Amino acid sequence: MDALLRARLLHLALFISLLLSVLSHASSQELQIVNAERRIDLTSHIIKVYLTLKVENIGASPASEVNLAFSPSEVEHLAVVKAAATTGKKKKRTYVPLDVKSSEQPAGPNGTKYFTIILSNPLSKGETATLEVLYILTRSLEPFPAEISQSESQLVYYRDSAILLSPYHVKQQTTFIKTPSTRVESFTVVEPTKRASTEIKYGPYDNQTPYTYAPILVHFENNNPFAVVEELEREIEISHWGNLQVTERYSLVHAGARHKGVFSRVDYQTKQGNIGVSSFKHLLARLPPRVHSVYYRDGIGNISSSRLRTDFLKSELLIEPRYPLFGGWKSTFVIGYGVPVEDFLFESPDGGRYLNFTFGCPLADTVVDKLLVKVVLPEGSKDPKAVVSFPVEQRLETKYSYLDVVGRTVVVLEKRNAVPEHNIPFQVHYSFNPIFMLAEPLMLVTAFFFFFVAAVSYLHLDLSIRK
Repeated sequence: MDALLRARLLHLALFISLLLSVLSHASSQELQIVNAERRIDLTSHIIKVYLTLKVENIGASPASEVNLAFSPSEVEHLAVVKAAATTGKKKKRTYVPLDVKSSEQPAGPNGTKYFTIILSNPLSKGETATLEVLYILTRSLEPFPAEISQSESQLVYYRDSAILLSPYHVKQQTTFIKTPSTRVESFTVVEPTKRASTEIKYGPYDNQTPYTYAPILVHFENNNPFAVVEELEREIEISHWGNLQVTERYSLVHAGARHKGVFSRVDYQTKQGNIGVSSFKHLLARLPPRVHSVYYRDGIGNISSSRLRTDFLKSELLIEPRYPLFGGWKSTFVIGYGVPVEDFLFESPDGGRYLNFTFGCPLADTVVDKLLVKVVLPEGSKDPKAVVSFPVEQRLETKYSYLDVVGRTVVVLEKRNAVPEHNIPFQVHYSFNPIFMLAEPLMLVTAFFFFFVAAVSYLHLDLSIRK
């Protein structure tokens, strides 16, 4: 009986999967892409792809969604997907942000995964819409050779398709690839292909069927530092007495071609520009305005080789590790600073309070494999709630500090594969009774009171033995 029930459930699951696949295929036949232009920016180790799509509804019913297709390797390294609908031309062009979500429909041919753009206004039959899409890939450049000496330049591979991977029929499309320099060792030719200076053009290609794929490989020079933070922990401690203390713990690695051979500091300092061109010895951290009490240290101690520039709009901290970082080398350090609490803590209409701070990594042009943002609320805070505009993992912890009785609530936000586009404000709402601000002063007053009472009692106590 159980075997029969399991067989029926299996048949039902297969039927549902087949039905979803058929529905997806049917919806893809209702749309076609009139024109697609893709621009791939390879000037950094963070790959940005700008995609312009002109979509037409050729079906009978209105269409409210447009699917984007990604190969399994792209999905694995995908950090951001954004979309907007555009109207007008050039200077009068307007952009309307659209929601993008990961699709739950079954994988397509060769494991293709989908993201769905939700249109603000459904497309009726014969109507067209122009969409601007930005998606960002990390760790998608493969160093080749995998190891280089101090005097060699860094060469990398980039793999993609000359034809846009799409579930729709594409009437015309063009792909542009921009490299950081004119040094391109080799690239795959899929006619028509043209190269000019730092740009490679694939296309235009006409009337491409759904899921067409034409693999290409570009081998080029990229000496930009591959700065990757393997783990970053940002602790933001709120004090209602006037200060917001931020402590950031970094574990940084150069993710480019590994360094081989002996490192010569003499050559590195005397032949700058020709030696160690893919290494980096400076890091720029963009901090909030009006920072104070800034420090920068590692496991050995304080590092004085840093420069801070601050004004009312921004603060920039230029830091220099104890040694330059080559491929495969790592560095761990801590940055700490304080900011006025009135710049980031506000009162909400319902009487509660909320913190408005920037998410992400302050270091410029950096990928973060694992980002932890910990917001330490004052003792006595209740009903914490975090508001972030992109998916993150959330949990609560408890931290004990000086004079704490029940401990402080800590809101922990965890994000994988974070990029500079994630450096946007987030909020943490909570309720707080001001009477708790008197708890620690009263504890100190009480402790001193009993201490003086004990001292006075001891001084007036006669412990002598008299006959």
